[in-house]
Amino acid sequence: MPAPRPGGGAGVRCRPRSGRAAGSRCAPLRRFHRGDYTVEVSINDYLDIYCPHYEEPVPAERMERYVLYMVNYEGHASCDHRQKGFKRWECNRPDAPSGPLKFSEKFQLFTPFSLGFEFRPGHEYYYISASPPNMVDRPCLKLKVYVRPTNDSLYESPEPIFTSNNSCCSLRVPHAVLAVVPVFWTLLGS
Repeated sequence: MPAPRPGGGAGVRCRPRSGRAAGSRCAPLRRFHRGDYTVEVSINDYLDIYCPHYEEPVPAERMERYVLYMVNYEGHASCDHRQKGFKRWECNRPDAPSGPLKFSEKFQLFTPFSLGFEFRPGHEYYYISASPPNMVDRPCLKLKVYVRPTNDSLYESPEPIFTSNNSCCSLRVPHAVLAVVPVFWTLLGS
């Protein structure tokens, strides 16, 4: 499995669910540099997030660190995690000896985990980055994930379901249909 090249930057990769042909609308690792990116996934696909990583010595203030948030449409448009967003992951170990931190999101209809998320086919979900407090500000990076509708899925959940008792974080997303967009995300450039 490829990982980000040394020297910073982070990346994202879509992994098809097991049993589906590799490469079917999922792409190899891509790096974020700037702007907005869109990724299409199917139910039971994974999205892997690789944090920036440095193998060579770099001054601490130059190392990239990010907090990644899942937000609603308005939070994505304004790049503001306070718009009904919540912290999803934190990229805070850019010089870890074991390599880059990796987080995975599984796009599933049902989750067995009390703090897990359930995703609805035909809907969009939004992620943004922010610099941690007391760190050098970095550009906001935005990702829109579109969960493709499935012909074999009869289940339609109401909206993204957060199975925790935390009612503060309900996401509302517009009903939108996207054109087929190749999966490419190139995250968090220098």
